[in-house]
Amino acid sequence: MKSQSELTIPLGTGAATTALVYRCTADQRRAHATLILAHGAGAGQRSAFMVDFATALSDMGVDVVTFNFPYTEQRRKIPDRAPVLESCYRDVIAATREQIDSARRALFAGGKSMGGRIATQVAAADATLPIAGLVLLGYPLHPPGKTADRRDRHLPSVRRPMLFVQGTRDAFGTPEELSPILPALQPPATLHAVPQGDHSFKLSRRDPAAQAAIYLAIQRTIVAWVRAQAP
Repeated sequence: MKSQSELTIPLGTGAATTALVYRCTADQRRAHATLILAHGAGAGQRSAFMVDFATALSDMGVDVVTFNFPYTEQRRKIPDRAPVLESCYRDVIAATREQIDSARRALFAGGKSMGGRIATQVAAADATLPIAGLVLLGYPLHPPGKTADRRDRHLPSVRRPMLFVQGTRDAFGTPEELSPILPALQPPATLHAVPQGDHSFKLSRRDPAAQAAIYLAIQRTIVAWVRAQAP
């Protein structure tokens, strides 16, 4: 069971953004950990994907915080530059630790696509941030069709456990493309491949039951991994 609340987070720019907090209320299932999930470039925290995943993960025991990057909060379509996105993520981390008890026990960061990439950049830049691990849903290793334009140079500097959830049809990077990168990461990273999944883990055929099973398997994998990594 979960309860959802809204949180206004002041940003260093003088503006503010909105976060949604999904708290697990079932004591017997609580993982005593919080996961911050940032949205991807094309959809905000109220997209069906973000709401469905946050709801499911909190039902399974993990407190979840989602938030809007400034451009989304201001209803602009073009993402802000990386320094603005990273600054926002750091402000969300600080507010989450201040507001949520489980975040002070074990705080995980991550997100969907761009949101996950920004989380890794924030973690790589600051080893003192209290991040226990990162959950990366469809990591954008490269833009579609531009396999040489890699976004992995900073990953060895993250130096936290990382869970990569990657569809085998992901145009931004397949599990096979990620696999050679993982041995250089310490502590060792975990890769969960989603058979026939695209960048949002959708199957190529319309099959609601199969799609629901895919999402459920991913969500269970995330919760089990968070429980294993939490202090």
